Amino acid sequence: MKDIPIFTTDYGVASLILKEVPYKRQAYIRVQDIQQNHLEDLLEECIGFCRAAGAEQVFAAGHDDLQSYPLHTVIYEMSVSNLSMGIPEACLWPVTVETVGQWRSIYNEKMGPVDNSATLSSIDEKRILESKGAYFVHKDGVLWGIGWIEHGEILAVAASLPGKGRAVLETLMSAAGGDRFVLEVASTNERAIRLYESMGFMKTSERSRWYRVN
Repeated sequence: MKDIPIFTTDYGVASLILKEVPYKRQAYIRVQDIQQNHLEDLLEECIGFCRAAGAEQVFAAGHDDLQSYPLHTVIYEMSVSNLSMGIPEACLWPVTVETVGQWRSIYNEKMGPVDNSATLSSIDEKRILESKGAYFVHKDGVLWGIGWIEHGEILAVAASLPGKGRAVLETLMSAAGGDRFVLEVASTNERAIRLYESMGFMKTSERSRWYRVN
């Protein structure tokens, strides 16, 4: 299902993120502009469209008055600089045309339960391959996890074995090089936040706050 970057109403303008409707029955509204005192009217029209598209849960971000709704999650930016790492424990296999489907399947399985994570479809495989930054992380033929990094931004990291999250991430960063790394994480993903903080990552900003609006 395609997103709607510009959804116009008599009460304002929003972007509707509908990609997750087929997978999670979730839709997201990013408020862009509203007529004064018409946030609820704008949301009502947006929510109605999202429900008609099949969404059972709808979340919104982009306006201060959304604070009157229940907070769903905060998306933090975390970063680390001049990280000192030893020799990686594991090795990397670059994703190929033959393996991109398997990589995407693992990603969706591991990231599916994570709040605000984006499901990857077959359409996304071209970008995954063109990035040249997606990998399987393994040791002695055993899959430890997967990762995806572009220009110092960690787009995905997931362990396939318990306790291997740190090794997967360190291996990914070691191969990428550079002295600064950035990632996004949902506030509800407390386990991931603890791991990143133990490695020296710090919260540097809030990228968005999402509220449950239906």
